[in-house]
Amino acid sequence: MAGLASDGSNPDVSLLYDINGLAKAAPPWFDRVMEFVGEYGIILGMVLVVLWCWWSVRRRGAIADSVSAVAGLVWAPLAAGVALLVNIPIRGFVERPRPFNDHQGLDVLVEGKTDFSFVSDHATMAMALGVGLFVAHRKFGLAAIGLALAEGFARVYMGVHYPTDVIGGFALGTAVALLLAPVALALLTPVVSAVARSGRGARLVRSRRVTELRQPEPFDIPEPRLGGPGTGTTQNDLAA
Repeated sequence: MAGLASDGSNPDVSLLYDINGLAKAAPPWFDRVMEFVGEYGIILGMVLVVLWCWWSVRRRGAIADSVSAVAGLVWAPLAAGVALLVNIPIRGFVERPRPFNDHQGLDVLVEGKTDFSFVSDHATMAMALGVGLFVAHRKFGLAAIGLALAEGFARVYMGVHYPTDVIGGFALGTAVALLLAPVALALLTPVVSAVARSGRGARLVRSRRVTELRQPEPFDIPEPRLGGPGTGTTQNDLAA
C-alpha cells in the first residue's frame, strides 16, 4: 500500500505536478498567502461560517426550528472530530508517504510534514464541517462546502498531498457527517431543547427577539360597542 500512486505516469501524480506547478509560477507573496490559507485560514473561515449560522438561526423562525438548527450546528464540529478519529487507523493501514518523499521537483510550501499522506486530515475535517453544517442549514452549508473544496485544492497546491488524498478526505468527511447524522441529531435535539427551556442557556439556542406566537386569553375579547359607530357607548356604560 505504501507505493500507492508512486508511478510518475499515474494521473494522480500528473495532476499533483500540474496543480503544484502553479506554486512555482506564482510570486513568493502569493505562496505565503496560500500557505497560511491552506494550513489555518480556511478552517478559521469555516468556524466563522458556523458562528454566523448560529447567530442567524437563533434570531429567526420558531423555537422548534432554532432547536433543530442548533442541534445540527453542534453536530458539525462533532462530525469533524469523529472523522479525524476514524482517519487514524486508515492512515496507519495505508502508510502512504507524502508526495515530496517520492517525487522530485515539487514546490513544498510547508516543511516538517513527517506523517502519512492518505487521507488528508485537513480535507476530512473541512468536508465533515461543511456537510454537517449543510444538515443544519442549506445556505450556510453550501458556503462551507465551497470552502472545503478550496481547502482540498490548497493542500495539493502546497505539495503536501496527492489529489486522491484530498478526494479520500472528502469522502470520509461526507460519510461520517451524513451516515451518523440521524443518530447524532436524535441524541442532540432533546439536549438542545432542554437548554432552550432553561433560564441561563436559553439564549444559546434562541434570541430574545424570537418568541412564540401569543395565544389569546379565554376572555380576551373586545367589548362590543352599542349605539352605533362614533357614539362611544359600551355595554358597561349602559349597566352603570
